[in-house]
Amino acid sequence: MEPINPTYVKTFAPPVMEARRWIAGQQFSAERPLINLSQAAPVDPPPEGLVRAMTEAMINDPTSHLYGPVLGMDALRAELAQQWSAGYGGAIAPGQVAITAGCNQAFTAVMSTLAGAGDEVILPLPFYFNHKMWLDMEGVRAVYLPTGDDLLPDPDRAAALITPRTRAIVLISPNNPAGVEYPAALLRTFYDLAQRHNIALVVDETYRDFHSGAGAPHDLFADPDWERTLIHLYSFSKAYRLTGHRVGAIMAGAARLAEVEKFLDTVAICPPQVGQIGALWGMRNLGPWLAGERAEILARRDTVRREFARLPDWRLLGCGAYFAYVQHPFAMASDALAQRMVADAALLVLPGTMFGPSRAQGGTGQAEATLRIAFANADQAGLVRVVDRLAGLDP
Repeated sequence: MEPINPTYVKTFAPPVMEARRWIAGQQFSAERPLINLSQAAPVDPPPEGLVRAMTEAMINDPTSHLYGPVLGMDALRAELAQQWSAGYGGAIAPGQVAITAGCNQAFTAVMSTLAGAGDEVILPLPFYFNHKMWLDMEGVRAVYLPTGDDLLPDPDRAAALITPRTRAIVLISPNNPAGVEYPAALLRTFYDLAQRHNIALVVDETYRDFHSGAGAPHDLFADPDWERTLIHLYSFSKAYRLTGHRVGAIMAGAARLAEVEKFLDTVAICPPQVGQIGALWGMRNLGPWLAGERAEILARRDTVRREFARLPDWRLLGCGAYFAYVQHPFAMASDALAQRMVADAALLVLPGTMFGPSRAQGGTGQAEATLRIAFANADQAGLVRVVDRLAGLDP
């Protein structure tokens, strides 16, 4: 075999691609078509006005086809700084904003400035698999922070995990895969913990637009020295259906972004220009439309909560934003069960083994007992059918 970086060999394969292989070659009837609940991404196109803005830019603006600034379009950075400052009650300057080719690139870019081989980063369980994959590929040790039945991380348990090699704590809220929203007070406690230990608190708010609470989800940007501790990540993919156009964002100190610029310049040179044009147009024009999208996602969340009451043997551990995280009642491990569900129920979901260590890897058994259901692409009637199919499972 040709030489391969051993950290890549040890890193698990992309979970969504693995799940797609489970349905390759499968036949599903018109009476019971496959319901794909595996990926947390909208499949509908962006609103017509946003598509028109991108199309007109491609036709009329020659610069849309050229390299742009490595840290993103000045206008988009300024718009984010202005809207986030107003929304979070803080002071964010355009120079503290960078645009990336999606939020995954935002994570890899900031993590590359924080940690190298042999360093440690604390990840609550269940983790987001791409975060774990990047740390593994870089030789950074992911230190697991177990969670209880409420799936909320405990700052005291996190404090006990901090060592001289710890570089960051990573939190996702609303959470992927668990769907839970971290209370503002909990985020503040983690911020204070990270500040005391002079480590970074990385808060991934990809799903912030679908938070159930009114107002800002936290007050961390109100700290005038927020950039010394907080790194905020965001994605336009979910808000404006721009998944294929790859537009994400980082908010961090200007000195850190100068290091991020080195990473981005060597990986992609610049974020996609047309996607940024769409994101900027969306921020300026789609406020009411996005509010409607949020209301629909929250209605689907409520449907999941109501319908799961019909499944007394199942436990709905977390439900919010795009996700329900459930404990199944079967003796079968979740990875085997998820594959069986394709044939037995025409449902494609991801097993908890893709979001945490198995017992063989030192886990508590949570991974084998849980499934993630990404419900953003199933309407309310479809979610009723999902629960009907789960009720009929007998593995």
